[in-house]
Formats: sequence, structure tokens, C-alpha cells
Amino acid sequence: MKKGKLYIIPVLLGGENISDLIPQGTIDIAKVLKHFIVENEKSARKFLKLAGVPNQGELQISELDKHDDNINYQDLLSASIEGNDIGLLSEAGAPAVADPGAMVVRAAHQLQIQVIPLAGPSSILMALMASGLNGQSFCFHGYLPIDKDERLKKIKLLEKDAQVRNQTQLFIETPYRNNQLLKDLVTLLPADMKLCIAANISLPEEYILTQRISNWKKKLPDLHKQPCVFLIL
Repeated sequence: MKKGKLYIIPVLLGGENISDLIPQGTIDIAKVLKHFIVENEKSARKFLKLAGVPNQGELQISELDKHDDNINYQDLLSASIEGNDIGLLSEAGAPAVADPGAMVVRAAHQLQIQVIPLAGPSSILMALMASGLNGQSFCFHGYLPIDKDERLKKIKLLEKDAQVRNQTQLFIETPYRNNQLLKDLVTLLPADMKLCIAANISLPEEYILTQRISNWKKKLPDLHKQPCVFLIL
């Protein structure tokens, strides 16, 4: 039996302006799928409703528990093994990029299931695009350590990599810890280093600004509970 395909379907980063951010071709594919792997069924159904996916009662939706270390990915992808196409959805933006969906994609390759990435928003790439920093050489680090001493050590390592390699360093933080991270950055980093803050990307309250640390010290934005990407060079 021919196996189905795994479609990687980007979702919105927030808001409901789907026609502005999700290409029609991506929406058209989502509309014909009956099987989905998602992080959260409620938010996934909200996105699929915005996309105009019909007959949601007929959909087969499997949740991916990122806290479960014993996931049977073959079972999760069983619909594809049986010949059905599956859509993979994240909670925000592009699945499998800083996202547990990467493990589903890896399993699909191991099971010889064709993986097809579709176009849509990625906060990491959109932040890099808008930063004006080095887009030829960059590294995304995900979340920095929670422990303060470890976090400060990590920031100094990122500073070194940025300077020695001329490489943009990207990272994120849990939104309620953004302001503390920002204070650490302006305290530790040299005055002439550039910092880009990209917050609420694609939303009406979008805020993206790149300037030197010396300028940031004059006035810091309030980033509490706002989704942000930080970039330094």
C-alpha cells in the first residue's frame, strides 16, 4: 500500500488575519486533509475553522504531548502508513522549528513517509529578516537557561560567538521573563553591540527595533507577556 504524505502546515503567530499570512495553497491543502497531528486540539480546531476546513466533526486529530518521553510515533503516524495524508500543526508559526513536531518529522523519515513543508509564518526567520543583522551566518539557541548564573554565562558566550564569527545570535524567553532577560542583556553586553527586539510579529501591535546597547539603556520597552525574539550581533 502506498503511504500518505506528511504536510507541515504553518499556523498563525496570533490574531485572525489568516488571508494575510497563510498562502492560499497552504490553506487549500489543509482543507482536504482528514488527519492531523497537533499540540493542542482546541487551538488547532480554531485555526482550521479560520482556514475554512469543512466538516470538522469528521477530522481525526491526534495530540502530541511534548512532555511524554514514550510516544509511539509509528502509532501517531499510522494514518499515513495506511495511505492517508496527514497535516502537522504547531501552536504558533512553523511546525518542527523550535517545536516538538520535529520528532514527528524525524519519525516520518524513518518510516519512509514523504514530508512536504508548506509556506507560512516563522517568527525566527521573520525576526532575522527585519533585524538588519547578518542573514548569511546565524544561530538560533532557543530558550536561555532559567538559572541566573547559567543564563549570564550563556549571554557572555553568545556575545563571544557574535563577535568572533560575525554571526547573528537568536534566542527566545518565556514571555513573563522577557523584562528580566532584557535587563541582563543591556547590563552584560558591550555598549556598541547591536540588539534587535522583535515582539508580536505579524500582529497589530508588532514591535521590531534594532539599535546599539548604549541606545537601549536610555529607554527599555515593556515586554512582559509579549512573544519576542531577541537577536544580537
